[in-house]
Amino acid sequence: MGFHDPPASMLVRATNWLGDAVMTTPALAGLRGAFPGARIALLAKPPVTELFRHHPDVDEVIVYERPGRHEGVSGRLRLGGELRRRRFDAALLLQNAFDAALLAFLARIPERAGYPTDGRRLLLSLPVPLTPDILQRHEVEYYLCLLDGLGIPRPEPPVLKLLVTDEERAGTASRLASLGLEPGAPIVAINPGATYGSAKRWYPDRFAAVADALSAEWGAGIVVVGSTAEAPLAGEIEAAARRGVVNLAGKTTVREMMALLSLSSFLVTNDSGPMHIGAALGVPLVAIFGPTDWRRTSPWTDRARVVRVDVDCSPCMLRECDRGHECMLGVTPGMVIDAARDLLPGGVAAGA
Repeated sequence: MGFHDPPASMLVRATNWLGDAVMTTPALAGLRGAFPGARIALLAKPPVTELFRHHPDVDEVIVYERPGRHEGVSGRLRLGGELRRRRFDAALLLQNAFDAALLAFLARIPERAGYPTDGRRLLLSLPVPLTPDILQRHEVEYYLCLLDGLGIPRPEPPVLKLLVTDEERAGTASRLASLGLEPGAPIVAINPGATYGSAKRWYPDRFAAVADALSAEWGAGIVVVGSTAEAPLAGEIEAAARRGVVNLAGKTTVREMMALLSLSSFLVTNDSGPMHIGAALGVPLVAIFGPTDWRRTSPWTDRARVVRVDVDCSPCMLRECDRGHECMLGVTPGMVIDAARDLLPGGVAAGA
C-alpha cells in the first residue's frame, strides 16, 4: 500500500502539541527523502507553525486559524476551499483526529493517508492499520510506522530535527547579555512547566535547589523558560533560588525559546514540549517523569537522562493527581543533580 504516483504536492497535517510535533520530524525527513521534488506544505495551528519556520523538510506552513477564521462548520468549509484551490495530490495525516481527515476530504485531495482512528476510516483512501504493537512503541516510532505502512523508507538513523538561524541565536545572545549573562558563558535552562496538566510538574523549590547546585558546581548562569501560564511557577523558582536566575517565562515566543535552548549548555525539565525541543537541538538534559509513560515519550536522544521513581499507579496518564503525587514527590533534587553529573561528568564548558 502506498501512493499510486509520486506526489508533486503534498499536504501534511501536523499534530497540535509542540512535543508531539517535534517527534514527527523523523517522519517528515522520511517523507522528504522519498519525494525530494515534491512541494510539502504543513497545516498546523499557530504555536506549531513556529516550530517549522525555516525547517528544511517543509516548503510552506499553512496556519490553521482555530480558534479564529477556521472555527466551526463555516470555518472548516472555508479552509477546505482554500486547500482545494491548491490542488494537492496527496495528504499525510500525522494528527489522529477526525477533523484532519475531514479537511483533507473537503479539500478533494485524491490520496489521503493516515491511521484509521477517531471514526475516520471512510474518509481515508490509504488507511494504515494501527496495531497493538505500534501503540506500545515510542511516539517517534509511532509516526515512522505510518511511513512503513505506506512503503516509504525511514531515514537512517531517525533523528529529531529543528532549525534555529544564526540571526535568532545572535538576537537571543544579545538579550541575555543585557540581562547580565556574559556571552559564551555556560547556561543551564530550567523548564518547570508542562501543558498537559499539573500532575506532570515537579516542584519549584526542588528546581531551585537543582539550579543552585548546578550553578555553583558548573559556574553556569540559570535561565528559567516557560509560557505565560507558567510564569507563577517560574516566579517561585526565582524567589527560592539563592544564587539568582534570569526569569524569561512568559517573555519569549516559541522561536525565541528555541534560540535560547540552542544556546544552553544543559536543560532540566519536566516531560514537555521544551524537553523535546531541547532534545532536537542537541542540548544535554535531565527529564523528570511522573504520571506519563517514559517508554513512549522520553527524549529521543542519547544526551538525556530520565529521572523517575516506581510507584504502583505510574504511568497513570492523568492530568491531575488523586493519589498524593507520589511519583513526583519521590524524585529528589539529589537524584536530578546526580543524573546531571552522570550525563556530564566533566560539567559544562563555556560556549558548549
